[in-house]
Amino acid sequence: MSDNGSTLPRRQLGRYLREGRMQCNLTIAEAAALMEWSESKLQRLETGNAEKIRVLDIRELCRIYDFDDEFTTALGGLAQQASVKSWWHEYDDLIPEGFNVYVGLEASARGLVSYQPDLIPGLLQTADYARVLIGDYWPDAGDDQLDRRVQLKIRRQSLLTRKRNPATFDIVMHETALRRVVGSPRVMAAQLRRVADMSTLPTIAVRVLPFSAGVPIGHTVGPFVILDFGHDSGNRPLEPTVVYLENFLGDLYLEKQAAVDRYLQAYQAIQRAALDETSSRDLLRKAAKEYVT
Repeated sequence: MSDNGSTLPRRQLGRYLREGRMQCNLTIAEAAALMEWSESKLQRLETGNAEKIRVLDIRELCRIYDFDDEFTTALGGLAQQASVKSWWHEYDDLIPEGFNVYVGLEASARGLVSYQPDLIPGLLQTADYARVLIGDYWPDAGDDQLDRRVQLKIRRQSLLTRKRNPATFDIVMHETALRRVVGSPRVMAAQLRRVADMSTLPTIAVRVLPFSAGVPIGHTVGPFVILDFGHDSGNRPLEPTVVYLENFLGDLYLEKQAAVDRYLQAYQAIQRAALDETSSRDLLRKAAKEYVT
C-alpha cells in the first residue's frame, strides 16, 4: 500500500468504516453516492490513504452506517489524530476508554511477536485467569459486564486457532509470569497447562526467560507486541509493522522503522537468552504440577 498519508489511526479508521459499510450491504459506489463523493475518495479513506479527513464527514458516514454514539465518538477521535505517526492513545482523551483500538489492530495481524515480563499474554489466557485480572482492573463492574469482557478476550484467541490462515505467535514470557499467583493455585495450574498445550501448535512458539538469565539487554523492558500484517505477491508489506506498548494510562503505537528495529533487536536478544521451546514446555508443566501438589 502507499505510504502517502498512511498512519495507524488512518488505517484503523478505514478498517472500521469499511466493516460498517459491508455490514450495511453497501457497495463503495452506493456509499460514495450517499456522501456525494467519488468512489476513489471513499476507497482512499477505507485504505488509510486519504490526504484530508474531516470529522464532519466521518460523523456523517457513521450516521449512514448506523454506528452508536460511542463508536461514532471513537472514530471521530481517530480522525482527529489521523496524521500522527507514533501514536499515544491516552484513555478518555478523544477516544472512549471502552473502545479498544488494539483489538481491531490485532485482528488484522498475520504474525505477532511478544515479550511479557509479568503476566500470561491475553491470547493464551484461560477464562478464569482473565476474569481475575479483569475483575481487579474493573472492580465496580457487574457480573454481566465482566462476562462480556472475558468473552471478548477469549474470542480474540480464535486468531491463533482458526482453521484458515491462523496468525503466528512467537512469545517469550519471563519466569515471573509462571510464579506470580493470579487468582489461586488451581487457576494457575490450569493456566500453565493451557499455555503448554497451546505451545504444541505449529503456529505458536512459547519460550520462558528464566530468572537465571539475568537482564539480557542490560536494561529492563516492559511488555510489548510487534504486529506484522503480511506481504503482497511482490513481498512488499501490506501495512507497516507496528510495535504496541501497553501502559496503565494509555497505549503507545510505534511504526517508525528505527523504533520497530530497536524492539526487534531487543526481542532477539531476549529470545536468545530464553529456554528453548521444549525446555520451556517442560518448565510450564512442572510449575503447573507444583501448584496442585
